Amino acid sequence: MTAPIRLLLVDDHPVVRSGLRAVLDAEPDLHVVAEAPTGERAVELVAELELDVVLMDLQLGAGMHGSRATAAITARAGSPRVLVLTTYDTDSDILEAIEAGATGYLLKDASPDELAAAVRSAAAGRPALAPAVAQRLMGRARTPGTTLTPRELEVLQLVADGLSNQQVSAALHLSQATVKTHLVHVYEKLGVGSRTAAVAAARERRIVHG
Repeated sequence: MTAPIRLLLVDDHPVVRSGLRAVLDAEPDLHVVAEAPTGERAVELVAELELDVVLMDLQLGAGMHGSRATAAITARAGSPRVLVLTTYDTDSDILEAIEAGATGYLLKDASPDELAAAVRSAAAGRPALAPAVAQRLMGRARTPGTTLTPRELEVLQLVADGLSNQQVSAALHLSQATVKTHLVHVYEKLGVGSRTAAVAAARERRIVHG
């Protein structure tokens, strides 16, 4: 008999972890080995345990963001696959997670069957994307001239979070002139003329969260 796929659940809500464990452990070929409430703890457990797939939430309270934890995990030799499981489907979240090394990106409204299938795909090294996520990525590929670059998305997300140009500059280790240049390009691509309008348009189009 083939050994079950060994899983680590990473979510800061105990009720969510409990629900996921119940769904996944009901599958004969899946086994939840451990749970982690923070990104930091997830990175520690990956170093300690034999795992095949990590189910990673993105927003983990005040600690390490899920994308950062994903990057730390996938940077290790022989690391398990990371399958993001979140409620966020904005361009900035999706691209950040995929660039961090996530094998798949699933939304929390997925059915138990979809979740189990995505885990199996991730364990086999195959991409596992929620239909809405795949559609957004395809949209980016079809309209490259009007699509924000990953750096422009980073800048816009921080602006949407309320940071000034100076604070964005410090956070991303860029000069303020470079930040302004990125924002000019963002305005052009979104067809707006101000920070406020850019943030409003980006939220309406689900490019950024918050």
